[in-house]
Amino acid sequence: MKSGKRNTELAKLVDRATVYDPSEAVRLVQETGKAKFDETVELHVRLGVDSRHADQQVRGAVVLPHGTGRTKRVLVIAKGPKADEAKEAGADYVGDDDMIDKIQKENWFEFDSLIATPDMMGKLGRLGKVLGPKGLMPNPKSGTVTMDIAKAVNDVKAGKIEYRLDKSNIIHCPIGKVSFGQEKLEENFKVIMEAIIKAKPAAAKGQYIKSCSIATTMGPGIKVNAAKFG
Repeated sequence: MKSGKRNTELAKLVDRATVYDPSEAVRLVQETGKAKFDETVELHVRLGVDSRHADQQVRGAVVLPHGTGRTKRVLVIAKGPKADEAKEAGADYVGDDDMIDKIQKENWFEFDSLIATPDMMGKLGRLGKVLGPKGLMPNPKSGTVTMDIAKAVNDVKAGKIEYRLDKSNIIHCPIGKVSFGQEKLEENFKVIMEAIIKAKPAAAKGQYIKSCSIATTMGPGIKVNAAKFG
């Protein structure tokens, strides 16, 4: 089936005017994930906040009970015993000034998550302009600036994901692969939604969850009823 025709057929499975209950939405997202590869299931949540205001930022991290289906490459910026701890925990890359220089001078980004000890943040700060837009800047709120390096590395390897608002006040994050099946995808969806609700800023007024949808990499968006999530 040609791509265009395939997409048309898949779109027929989803009523764009309907807002589905989470379990029905997860069932449908699996039906629309028919590409030749194991598609990622993405969650998109529009929030009733204004990301331009510091007191309305929404960001954090959560360990999905079933992971994301993707092994993350972890870089740890630390010195001495903490660097040794990172290596023992299974970090893919470990270093300090050498790794900071590599990113700065070689534009090197062969990693998915960056963890650092607090004493290294002064030096990492100068990379904010390149790390920030990629969502790679370590942050205490997401547990990536820490002295407990082993736990941070283990969490990322176990399926920890970070979520944050983009400029359109939308959070985009993966909740697994189509092959996970109904139960695992539903559980991952529930955990990330509860984390986003918990992260609601005190300054947020009115309706917090404006809209919610899930979709596979190549499939149509499926609206999810997020009313029960506030």
